[in-house]
Amino acid sequence: MARLMEKTKGFVADKIAHVKKPEADLTDVSIKHVSRDSVNFHGELSVYNPYSHTIPICEVSYSLKSAGRELVSGTLPDPGSLEAEEKTLMDIPLKVPYDFLISIMRDVGRDWDVDYELYIGLRVDLPIVGNFTIPVTKKGELKLPSLSDIF
Repeated sequence: MARLMEKTKGFVADKIAHVKKPEADLTDVSIKHVSRDSVNFHGELSVYNPYSHTIPICEVSYSLKSAGRELVSGTLPDPGSLEAEEKTLMDIPLKVPYDFLISIMRDVGRDWDVDYELYIGLRVDLPIVGNFTIPVTKKGELKLPSLSDIF
């Protein structure tokens, strides 16, 4: 009986491992708005749903880091769902107060850009599998606007 259970576990694990899962890609990170107290970045997340039915998104968690320091992190609870057999574009808003940018001024001061790492965890509720987190990471640099761009 134990041997049959082991074979069954192996079979189920193999089938679940080969189930298609949604694929996500961070297509763009840019500065959306500059105000007197903060800079609003946004990330554009593209997610493809391979299933013939809509998948609910449980939450999206994010963390923006620069120069080894976390500038902003948080979650977007219940951001909607992924349409069946389509790409869904999601906007991830990131509001960074200037005091955090000042704390990494050594990096910014050299070339007036921010080297960043953006981590996003997209948690979806897959049938049979249950909650599944799709990790997405992107590294790059963003040019900051000059003072004349702000005023």
